[in-house]
Amino acid sequence: MTARTLMIQGAASSVGKSLLITGLCRLYARRGLRVAPFKAQNMSNNAGVTPEGGEIGRAQVSQAEACGVPPHVDMNPVLLKPEGDSRSQVVVLGRKLDTLPAREYYRRKPELWEVVTAALARLRAAADLVIIEGAGSPAELNLRKGDIVNMAVALHAQAPVLLVGDIDKGGIFAQLLGTLWLLEPEERALVRGLLVNKFRGDPALFTDGVRILEARGGVPVLGVVPWLRDHGVAEEDGAGLDERIRADAQGESGPAIDIAVIRFTRIANFDDFDPLATEPGVRVRFVSARAALGRPQAVILPGTKHTLADLAWLRESGLAGAIADLAAAGTPVIGICGGYQMLGRVIRDPDGVEGGGEAAGLGLLPVDVVFRGAKVTQQVAARVCGGLPWAAAAAGLTGYEIHAGEAQAAAPILELRRQNGEVAFDGASSADGRVWGAHLHGLFHNDDFRRAWLASLGWDAAGSQMQYRLRKAASYDRLADALASALDLGRLDAIIGL
Repeated sequence: MTARTLMIQGAASSVGKSLLITGLCRLYARRGLRVAPFKAQNMSNNAGVTPEGGEIGRAQVSQAEACGVPPHVDMNPVLLKPEGDSRSQVVVLGRKLDTLPAREYYRRKPELWEVVTAALARLRAAADLVIIEGAGSPAELNLRKGDIVNMAVALHAQAPVLLVGDIDKGGIFAQLLGTLWLLEPEERALVRGLLVNKFRGDPALFTDGVRILEARGGVPVLGVVPWLRDHGVAEEDGAGLDERIRADAQGESGPAIDIAVIRFTRIANFDDFDPLATEPGVRVRFVSARAALGRPQAVILPGTKHTLADLAWLRESGLAGAIADLAAAGTPVIGICGGYQMLGRVIRDPDGVEGGGEAAGLGLLPVDVVFRGAKVTQQVAARVCGGLPWAAAAAGLTGYEIHAGEAQAAAPILELRRQNGEVAFDGASSADGRVWGAHLHGLFHNDDFRRAWLASLGWDAAGSQMQYRLRKAASYDRLADALASALDLGRLDAIIGL
């Protein structure tokens, strides 16, 4: 039997679609249904790796976790990873297809539509309910002809659609009613409910708003969802970081351990540091200007989709010199993936993987980096094999690799056992272990490793027994509970056909 479907579309970007779907995935999975998330085309540099070694958007990884199933490439068959204002790396069914300018990508959409519909068919054959996510807004009239992610998918699957608006941005009536009025009749017929998201305060104060939306739109409002602060679910892309940066700028000096993460222009996989921010007495700040860097207990250079371009930006912003000064004064500096590559002596791109070129690194690690065409995407098990004396007790590490550059280090710090059976070595450290880096994402999700590193900064580990895996599971449950309280589930079940 083909699975039932539900589609969540937004009146604009960043209205909270991904988070709502994560909560709905958990809610229906807890009721015993086999649930799968699906997003035909995602644009994000925050990605994860599936067990078979495919690359998909971070949001779909989180949604699969909420469903209690392994992530799969069919859940996000097309992933766009922006490398500049007008070109992106195109990942299809988990593998890099090409790096294309926007105009060329639009020419390829007809063939990608076949990939999208086939992936959705496979998910529907294996699940009871597929919850589909749109992208941006279905009312972008200039993009409708090449649509492979919004109403084209809803029409193909005949999926009922819930349209979401973000009341915190203001203009909720224009968002929802304007979108409805711009849809074609057959598209509008699929919109079965409206959701008002990110409401601050008492939802009873919006009773008149609900009445107006229903009267003008002719569609029921299924719920007013509250602003969910500190929800604990990984952000889909860098849009959420801007709010965190503003909050940091307005906040107090913070707890005892202050960690500055460099907010690259093409930052990737910044959820690597979510576990650090959840520990008591630890503050994680994302920094994009030298004046905001201050004198933290540690600096982290995260992943980036374009190492050479962000290395140039790091120098232009003055952050490179400030980081070098901190390192010289004894401040620990850590690099993950692209950030690790920047800490080395030189980065070469002879094959034009990132556009070509060569640049000197920051010179803080004895590493030379060369970009080649082959891209490593693997889940791995790992162990510390040297260079990090504080990590001696951190055994049984897990994580994942997404990188094209290969770093040549004489004394690696990690031994990796990849999902495909290969054994490889990764990472490097300074002689005193204060500066170190590796390609491996997810290192701080390992509880013993995270606590050992924080303890090396002077953090008191005695008050923390947090298991991050269990904390994430609890976050999914809290999110599902919040939606269960805010939504008319009886009406939603009827719309789905349950």
